[in-house]
Amino acid sequence: MELLTPVHIIPQHGAVTHHHRMMLFGSCFAEHIGSRLTENHFPVDVNPFGILYNPASIATSLSRLLDKRAFTHDDLFRSGNLWHSFSHHSLFSHIDEVSALRQMNGRFLPASEAIEHIDWLVLTWGTAWIYTDVENGAVVSNCHKLPAARFERRRLSVQEMTDTWIALLSRLFAINKQVRVLITVSPIRHLKDGAHGNQLSKAALQLFSDALVSRFPDRCVYFPAYEILLDELRDYRFYDTDMTHPSAQAVEYVWQRFSDTFFDETTRAVCKEWGALRRALNHRQLTPDGEAYRCFVMQNILKLENFREKYPFFDVTKELSVARQLLETLD
Repeated sequence: MELLTPVHIIPQHGAVTHHHRMMLFGSCFAEHIGSRLTENHFPVDVNPFGILYNPASIATSLSRLLDKRAFTHDDLFRSGNLWHSFSHHSLFSHIDEVSALRQMNGRFLPASEAIEHIDWLVLTWGTAWIYTDVENGAVVSNCHKLPAARFERRRLSVQEMTDTWIALLSRLFAINKQVRVLITVSPIRHLKDGAHGNQLSKAALQLFSDALVSRFPDRCVYFPAYEILLDELRDYRFYDTDMTHPSAQAVEYVWQRFSDTFFDETTRAVCKEWGALRRALNHRQLTPDGEAYRCFVMQNILKLENFREKYPFFDVTKELSVARQLLETLD
């Protein structure tokens, strides 16, 4: 008896390992997968501009990285007590202009160097709806709570998105000969667009994604995160309390499907072994038996050293430093 409709994914075992460098752009769903990759010590850069939602904003950001055009005073504006950038999420905003630029360029400059050498560019489209600044017609990544009259809202067409990204990816592929592109559509529903508006947006993103994969079949891959959540899981118990974002259980399930699709046996084994060790490192003393806890910490240090020797490509320097500092406090 079949109690669900599984989404079939063609395996690409070994396509993603700890030796592959990755950069992720997109909605908060990219943050979910990015955080799992980071936890498992894959060399990744997640959203160097902060969370971005639409293909136009992501294209502008990627193009700027390729241009290596850092941010200056002219890219900022002040609203209230904060300095903002229309290219960045509000997490980069700051009460001090110099600090805001330092934060922005602190992420931008390393990413602009890395983009020429990454092995995977992971793109998560959240919505096809965009906001343009009526003063200059530029697409903004974030409105930063400015008056609505400052912006014009419209939905990108499939052709518009396709033309922009074919040109941009052609430029990227000419610079970076080995990079592949992993495309997903975020399953997070944008109900502020209305239920019908959200569906139209997601449909446009699906058609656009398919056009890119068809145009670059050897360089672009589609991962069906959207279909897994909406069709394979298909139950409100897999959504968070806002009924739009996936629950922790759903994120874990999609991560597992991602791992099964792209990791080889060695990579999965490393992640499994590291997961058990990470849980031990996160354990904190629950009883007053200080000597027992001291032995526990010493065992963790030994495990980390053995893990580093077994997997020299897996950097556990930070974890070793924290564990040793903890041990010193127990002496």
